[in-house]
Amino acid sequence: MIGAALARGRRFLRSLAGQIFLLLTVGMSIAAMLALLVAENSRHVDYRRYRLQRVVASAADIAQRLAHEPGRAERMLAARQIVGATLAPTGVALTEPDPALAQALAEKLGQTSHPEAGQVPFGLCLSTDRFDPSRRAAGLAGSPYPDCWIVRYSDQRGARRSLAIYLPRLDKPPSIVGNPLYLLLILLSSAGLAIIVARFVAKPLRRLAVAAEAFSVSLDPEEIPESGPEEVRAALSTFNLMQRRVRAGFVERTQLLAAISHDLQTPLTRLRLRLELVENEELRARLLQDHQAMLTLVREGLDLAASTESQEEWSVIDIDSLLASMADDTQDLGLPVQFLSGCGGTVRVKVNALTRCISNLVSNAVKYGGSADIRCARANGRVLITVRDQGPGIAAEQLDQMFEPFTRGAAGQPGGRPGTGIGLTIARSLALSFEASVRLSNAAGGGLIATVDMKA
Repeated sequence: MIGAALARGRRFLRSLAGQIFLLLTVGMSIAAMLALLVAENSRHVDYRRYRLQRVVASAADIAQRLAHEPGRAERMLAARQIVGATLAPTGVALTEPDPALAQALAEKLGQTSHPEAGQVPFGLCLSTDRFDPSRRAAGLAGSPYPDCWIVRYSDQRGARRSLAIYLPRLDKPPSIVGNPLYLLLILLSSAGLAIIVARFVAKPLRRLAVAAEAFSVSLDPEEIPESGPEEVRAALSTFNLMQRRVRAGFVERTQLLAAISHDLQTPLTRLRLRLELVENEELRARLLQDHQAMLTLVREGLDLAASTESQEEWSVIDIDSLLASMADDTQDLGLPVQFLSGCGGTVRVKVNALTRCISNLVSNAVKYGGSADIRCARANGRVLITVRDQGPGIAAEQLDQMFEPFTRGAAGQPGGRPGTGIGLTIARSLALSFEASVRLSNAAGGGLIATVDMKA
């Protein structure tokens, strides 16, 4: 079972729909993951911008207080009575100054303030043994120390101020790019959309392939509805035009052969009348036999041409009733034909083509095998109609050759039964007109079996 599933998967991936599915799935998955990376980077940038804005806002607030009430503000800063800000200890060097933060402070405090700022370890801002956030706020037990920035600027009087701004540390949101659940969701979503798109794109091509296959076995298939995108409609329209032109060519050929056959009737009739005047009875009999063979060949040649050009409408019939009726009609003519078993139900078929096909097979069976037994059965969604004779059969290597025009088996060779050798060719052509097939096989108990295989 696993091998069959792998084989189906390989066939699917070799198809146009499979390649579109694979390309879209991989492409959309990569695009979605890149979009997640961009979104995550954007979140990190927004997070950093927000933190810097809070530092600038805090520094501006403290600078305003120092400008209006410098003494009171300094005392509050020294006593750490302003949450989030205090006087910076002396001697702390800014080893990694932040130019973006300094520029934001200059825009807020004025360019003459010449600010400089940078983040430093919290221990350089405040003594960690004296700072315990869990004593002042609920829910902060065990939390990390705040982030701290040293901000230096010159106030309006030219005095250099140094502040320590600290904010609660906020962990960056976790990355979702490596989360298996998100990756699985992206893959499934991409695969679902890809299979829909692949089926939508490949559907017109499947319709065209089905129509081409139907046209290969019948010159009277239904035309393809011309729907879909403009390019698809153009291709379908061209294919329908091709069908009409090929069908018109076959109609013209059939009409030509019919006219030739009709025109040959008069000289053949005159020839027969003149042959009747031949005095030598043995010679006259041979000439009349050749005349009849010529007439039969002309008629069956016309039947062969007509069998490939069938514009008959499809009908739904009771198959058992049709086969039983055909057997009764042939029995009335004194021929040993029997309808032995039916398959029940109805089939959609071209009735005249099926009738002529079965009649040819029955005629061959009676002519070369002495009798014909007709059976019908259903298997795997197919209807199988068999015609068996009791003749000598045909060598296995010659079975397929029997469908070639003017090919005859041992029973039809000189000295055997008369015939033209195109009866089976006509039967197969007629079967193709209603999307069926005809095959030959030797019966286990002797005789030949002709099987008509068609859709149920």
